[in-house]
Amino acid sequence: MRRRTGLEIVGVAAALAWGEWMNWRWSRALVGNGGGATTAVVVCGYRNPQATANLINRQRVRAGIRSIAADSGEGTCIIFSGGATSGGATEAQLMADYAKSVLEFDGAVLLEDQSATTWENITNVIPLLEDVDRIKIVSQPAHALKARAYLRRQRPDLAERLVRAGDYRPGECMAVKPLLTLYGLWTLRGLKADERKISR
Repeated sequence: MRRRTGLEIVGVAAALAWGEWMNWRWSRALVGNGGGATTAVVVCGYRNPQATANLINRQRVRAGIRSIAADSGEGTCIIFSGGATSGGATEAQLMADYAKSVLEFDGAVLLEDQSATTWENITNVIPLLEDVDRIKIVSQPAHALKARAYLRRQRPDLAERLVRAGDYRPGECMAVKPLLTLYGLWTLRGLKADERKISR
């Protein structure tokens, strides 16, 4: 019995460590170290049938604001991207409302409220990214990597401006990271090998 308990503990610890490792890797793929005065932080929404931002969208908004804090907020705007929900409001608007009313964010905010897929998130924010020096894409690490890969496919020139966001934090949501990692592996199955490599 004691041996079985020990093996279970080792198994749980290994799963948690694996989840951390994979999310750490994903957060560092397809990003550079570009500089510049202006930064756009793109926060991709998640389906949100209720009238307020759901748990996943709230976490993404917090990660987006963290990503701004890393740049001291100067010359930075946050772009909330996501289309209509079954409740009528758009994901972008729900995330913006949460940022302003709950987190008391008072920085520059832009809304992209037409997207229904990750590909559309990227397609529709491109006009808002043309004039910025640095681009950060925020979501769960696997989903953010997918979005960065899509930007690289659609606009390789803009993808050169991608830098790391603040959507990975060690230990955050650690208990569910193994499940999120399994889901992430499934969602990333269409990416090519060179789209998964950690950036130097």
